[in-house]
Amino acid sequence: MGRPPTIDMCISTRELSEPQPSPTGDSVLAIERGAGGDTAFVAFSLRGGSQHRREVAVAPRPARGGSGGVWCWGPDGVAIVYVDAANELRYDQGGSMSSTLLVPPGNVSSPVLSPDGHQVFVVIDEGSIWAIDLDGAADPLRIDDGRHEFCWDPIAVDVNGGTVVHWQAWSPPDMPWDHSVHVARNLASGEITIVERPGQIQQLRAVGTSRIAYLSDASGWLNLWLGEDHLVNEASEHGGPTWGPRERTFAGSPRGDAITFTRNDDGFGSLCVVDVATGAITEIGRGVHTQVQWVGDTITALRSGAVTPHQLVAYQYDDALRTWTRNVVDAGPAAQWQDVDLVEPSTHRASGADGVVVPFRRYEAGHGRCLVCVHGGPTDQWQVEFMPRVAYWRSQGWDVIVPDPRGSTGHGRKFALLGQGEWGGADVDDVLSVVNYCQQQGWATPATTVVMGSSSGGFLALLAAAHAPTSCAGVIALYPVCEPASLAQTTHRFEAHYTDALIGPPGSPILEERSVLRHAASLSMPLLLMHGTDDPVVSIEQSRSLVRSVRNAGGDVTYEEFLGEGHGFRMEEHKVLEYAHVAAFLARVCP
Repeated sequence: MGRPPTIDMCISTRELSEPQPSPTGDSVLAIERGAGGDTAFVAFSLRGGSQHRREVAVAPRPARGGSGGVWCWGPDGVAIVYVDAANELRYDQGGSMSSTLLVPPGNVSSPVLSPDGHQVFVVIDEGSIWAIDLDGAADPLRIDDGRHEFCWDPIAVDVNGGTVVHWQAWSPPDMPWDHSVHVARNLASGEITIVERPGQIQQLRAVGTSRIAYLSDASGWLNLWLGEDHLVNEASEHGGPTWGPRERTFAGSPRGDAITFTRNDDGFGSLCVVDVATGAITEIGRGVHTQVQWVGDTITALRSGAVTPHQLVAYQYDDALRTWTRNVVDAGPAAQWQDVDLVEPSTHRASGADGVVVPFRRYEAGHGRCLVCVHGGPTDQWQVEFMPRVAYWRSQGWDVIVPDPRGSTGHGRKFALLGQGEWGGADVDDVLSVVNYCQQQGWATPATTVVMGSSSGGFLALLAAAHAPTSCAGVIALYPVCEPASLAQTTHRFEAHYTDALIGPPGSPILEERSVLRHAASLSMPLLLMHGTDDPVVSIEQSRSLVRSVRNAGGDVTYEEFLGEGHGFRMEEHKVLEYAHVAAFLARVCP
C-alpha cells in the first residue's frame, strides 16, 4: 500500500502547458507554472534530458494544461512570439533582443507565424483575426470580414507561394460545439470561403504541404477528417469541446502520410497513429494526451492518467522493432506522488428515470462513503486524468463517483444534445440516478453520501439535493450557478448565450423555475459554499443570494469568499483553505 497524499502535494503541483517542439526537433519549449502562479519558458532537450529556463523580458501569460494560445516559434526557429502577462504581444529573438508588436486593443491570443516568416496572425477579443508585421513596417490588418462573432485558432498555409489563413468560427446563439464552421481567406485574392458541416468543426491543422485536417461530429462522433475524407470513422471521440484556444488532440506527420490522434473511450484515453493511405490504425500509448505535436520523427504530448501524474512525453518510432517507444521528458507534479496508492476507476451505468443510460466512473475506497463529484461545463467531461483532489478524498476513505449526466461530452453528439433544454432538469435526475445506484449497490447510504460540484456541477448538485432532500447528508458547491436567468446578463462574452440552448432564451419562465433560489427551503441538509470575489463567469452575487435565501429559510450553510479569486481557485492559500473547509464539512456531516 502506498502512502496517502498530503494537501501540500495536491496544491503544489507544477503545471506544464503548450509544449512545442523546436523546428529542428531536438528540444521542446513549454510554459511552466509553479504553485505560486509564476510563469516561465522552460526548454527540454529531447536528446539528453537536460532542461533550462529561457529568459524573456516579461513572463508569459499563463496557459492551462490542454489549452494554449500563448506563443509560437519565430521565423528562424530560435525566436518566439508570445503574449506576456500584461497582454502585450512580444517578439523575442533571444538575449536582449525583444520588442513589443503593435496590435489592436483587446485580449490577444493564438499567435501563429505566416509561411514566409514576415507576419504573425493573432486573435483579438476572441472575435477577429489580424495580421501583424514582425518588423512593424505596416499597420495591423484585419483578416476576417466580421460575419462571425467568434473567430478562433488561426493557422497559415502556403498555397502556390501565397498565404491562406484558416480558422474556426461561430455566432450566437450557437456555442462552438453546437455549430461552428471552417473559414479560409486567401490573402492574395482576398477571397473568403466557408466549409460547413452538421455540428461542429474544430482544431484546423495543416497536414503535409497544404491539406487541412480537423475534427467534426457530422457523423455523430467527434472524429478526425482530412479535407473531404472522414479519415477515422468510429464510435469514439478524438477531442473535447472548444473551451480554450489551441487545443491540440491530433497532429500530422511532416510528410503528411500519417496522423496521430487521441481517443476517448468512456473517459479513458489513448494515443493512436492512422496511416492516411490505408486507414490502418495503431495504438501507441494509453492515457489522456493533450497538446499533441509531431516534428521530425518525434511525437510530443502532455500525458496523464488515473495512476499517472502529468508528464511531458516523446514518442519515437523504432525501425528495428517496428514499434513506437515512449520516453518521459519531464514530470510535472512533486516526486512524492510516485509513492501514493493511486487507482484506476471502474465504469458503470445507471438507468435514468426516462430510460437514458447515465455513464459514471467509481474510484473505489470501499469504506461505505460516496463523494459524488459533478463536473462543470455542463458541456464537458472529466476524463480519466491525474486529479489530485480525487486521489486525496479517496485516500480519506471516500469512494469518488464521477457521473456524466446527459449533456456531457465523450459519448457522442446525440448524448451531448440530450442536455439541450434540460440543464437543471433531466440532468439533475441523472445525478440522482447515479446517487441511487451507488446506494443500491451498498457503496453508501443517504447518511454517508455527499454531492459536490463546481460551476455548472454545483448547480446540479444543489438542485439534486433540493429535489431529493433525503438522498444525501450534505452538499458542497464551489462558485455554483444559482440563478440561470441572470447568468446571461453577468457572465463573460463567451458564455453570454449559453443558457439559450441549455434552458431557453431570455424571458423564458423556465429560467426562473430552475433557479436554485426557488428551492432554498428544500435545501434542509448542511451546505458548504465557496466563491471567488472576482469571478467573471459566475457572479459572486449568485452565491450571496443563495446564502441569504437558505439562511432566511432556516437552513444550515457554511459560506466562504476568497478575495481576488476568479472562476476557480489559483492562490496557494485559498487552495489550502478549500481542502480544509471541505475536510471539516465532511467530518461534520459524516463523522
